[in-house]
Amino acid sequence: MTTRVIIVDDQAMVRAGFAALLAAQSDIDVVGDAPDGVQGVALSRRTHPDVVLMDVRMPEMDGLEAARQLLDPPAGVTHRPKVLMLTTFDVDDYVYEALRAGASGFLLKDAPPADLISAVRVVAAGEALLAPSVTRRLIADFARRRPAPRKDRASLRLNGLTPRETEVLELIARGLSNQEIADTLILAEQTVKTHIGRVLAKLELRDRAQAVIFAYESGLVAPGEQ
Repeated sequence: MTTRVIIVDDQAMVRAGFAALLAAQSDIDVVGDAPDGVQGVALSRRTHPDVVLMDVRMPEMDGLEAARQLLDPPAGVTHRPKVLMLTTFDVDDYVYEALRAGASGFLLKDAPPADLISAVRVVAAGEALLAPSVTRRLIADFARRRPAPRKDRASLRLNGLTPRETEVLELIARGLSNQEIADTLILAEQTVKTHIGRVLAKLELRDRAQAVIFAYESGLVAPGEQ
């Protein structure tokens, strides 16, 4: 099955380079590109891509607002692509907010070509692109800067989880992979995947990235804990 992709970035050379690299893959089809968020949202509405590569900082409309519009569309718009944020910096307020809005992860613009190709495939498959080291560093860094956790409504949602599901959520937030969680809890990896699916469904979260954000903001995990 072919993954349809659009590239939204204000640098023409970036768009051209990424398009050439991705289009060379037999399972990826680049269906368009745009130089800013306004045109990117319009292009996505027309072409219905599976994945949108979205730059963070752009004129007219930045990547954060564009991601919000794509992931929380107005009434009558049913298409919701996966959004992969592109950034020059590995720690960025905009990226954090984009993850909260439902973006599936982020990728550095200077990442190796193989990483870009892999990232598109991972996100298209419904996984979140958050490496364990990135999870610990990025999310914990921003959690430190923010107000005290919103424990009221979030705590009520946490109460809906079983003790095992709560354990799994905590380990996700600490940056452990599925296999590492399985090893820690002495479970089969498939069982861990089942628990994660239930956690996401009960908490009404889109993916693993939002689960990490929720765990920090609810107070389940405190910044700096390992």
